[in-house]
Amino acid sequence: MKTVRPPEIVLYPSSVVLVTSSYQGKDNIITLAWISTACFDPPLVACAIRDTRYSHGLIKNSKEFVLNIPSENLVRETDYCGQVSGRTVDKFAACKFTRLPGSKVKAPLIQECPVNIECTVTQIVHLGTHDLFIGEVVAVDADEDVVEENSISFEKLRPLAYTSGDYWTLGNSVGKYGFSKKS
Repeated sequence: MKTVRPPEIVLYPSSVVLVTSSYQGKDNIITLAWISTACFDPPLVACAIRDTRYSHGLIKNSKEFVLNIPSENLVRETDYCGQVSGRTVDKFAACKFTRLPGSKVKAPLIQECPVNIECTVTQIVHLGTHDLFIGEVVAVDADEDVVEENSISFEKLRPLAYTSGDYWTLGNSVGKYGFSKKS
């Protein structure tokens, strides 16, 4: 038997990223878990941000951002960047993060994050409490030690996941894409 619940967000776990942005010399970092791959060709990602957040205006005006994927060793810094506002705190300094220049965008990369996805905004969709920023991936920067056979090794990356208030790491792989047809 099933229990009918009121509408709520239950699509968890979600990836956790540190989104960097820059506009008119002001850099910021925001922690987001409401992100997704949106399209394969062209490569598009989507992230939902409330219009009251400092990063919202930076991204809306600059039309670019970077999705920085933190490893589990950065869970404290990742949480912190979601708890304080960039209007009053330099999160790069507070977390002792190193800014690296992007190869395609002006928003900085976070050196301490093993994977950085540079994006340019192609569309902003107003959804209600959040705006959905759709970004085209224009470059992916990855530490050599998380690249294996020309792709990102998530086992080596050890990314964070979020489930309605908790941070998690990934468990074991339980199958490879297409394995069910290989009988």
